[in-house]
Amino acid sequence: MTIKNAIISAGFAGFHASRLHRAASALARGRGLILTFHRVRPERPATGYAPNGALEITPQFLELTLDVVRREGFELVSLGEARRRLVEAQGAPFAALTFDDGYRDTLTDALPVLERRRAPFTVYCATGFIERTARLWWLELEEAIRRLETVDIGRARIPAQTLAEKSAAFDRIYWLLRGRPEPELLQTVGDLALRAGVDRQALSDGLFMDWNDVIRLSRHPLATIGAHSVTHRRLAHWGADQARAEMANSKASLEARLGIEVDAFAYPVGDPTSAGTREFELAREVGFATAVTTRPGMLFAEHARRLTALPRVSVNGHWQRAEALEVLLSGAPFWLWNGGRRIAAA
Repeated sequence: MTIKNAIISAGFAGFHASRLHRAASALARGRGLILTFHRVRPERPATGYAPNGALEITPQFLELTLDVVRREGFELVSLGEARRRLVEAQGAPFAALTFDDGYRDTLTDALPVLERRRAPFTVYCATGFIERTARLWWLELEEAIRRLETVDIGRARIPAQTLAEKSAAFDRIYWLLRGRPEPELLQTVGDLALRAGVDRQALSDGLFMDWNDVIRLSRHPLATIGAHSVTHRRLAHWGADQARAEMANSKASLEARLGIEVDAFAYPVGDPTSAGTREFELAREVGFATAVTTRPGMLFAEHARRLTALPRVSVNGHWQRAEALEVLLSGAPFWLWNGGRRIAAA
């Protein structure tokens, strides 16, 4: 476990043991929340190298999450119903479920759980992932480092023989590249993947739904399909015309293929460095009724006026425990993180 994860785990334990999260919930819980998921897949044997493990939970933990959400007094609703309750300031506390990127295991492993629990959900699809034209660079990087024993980045030669070295190499390179221009990031990871013999096409085929899958899912009574851009670019790093095109073209492609209106959007990466005031306004201009970030937080009445800058609560694969969920659902960690502010994005 990294030092960061150890600190977070200690925080969860401290909240739960002291029950401070219960005391703070009246102020911190708000009207409801939007939960973020990525991958749902059966548990794999621990290897010591799973740098994207935060993005994965098991089907069993998804089921437990839904049970805990309801037990904590939230009604599971569609994203459209969550918007209505925010705007009209009516209805019981709610939780909306969202799945990012369009992974195939949303269909194969998450859907059976969602059906058993009659839980509405939204899947944000990047059309470039569906068509195998966009780069899932964070997973390419993971697989390249898995295969390499040394990783050359510029003049740096990073050891990657042991599992611990591979984990350290991934963290170092990931955050280094996150600070670089996106074309440089993609070129660097692409070179590493080529050197390691990673078949990027096969990787995409194994991970993401295709159009037949998405069409099938769009017809499910519990499902809502949202847009997640074309190429999963960090929109704030591109010009306004390019950012607008990523939003508008993904919306148009999904609507044409699915024959339905697509009025929900998720900003790729979604943190403050990837989506800000300009992107929030562009989402409104393009015609999205809601757009979600990855900024952590609960939903309050004030968010009714900021529907294209909504926060979410990420369900993290490193903390698949009911106690951690209870702390998150109280809103207390985000109240502290945001300095007592209800709105963390304009």
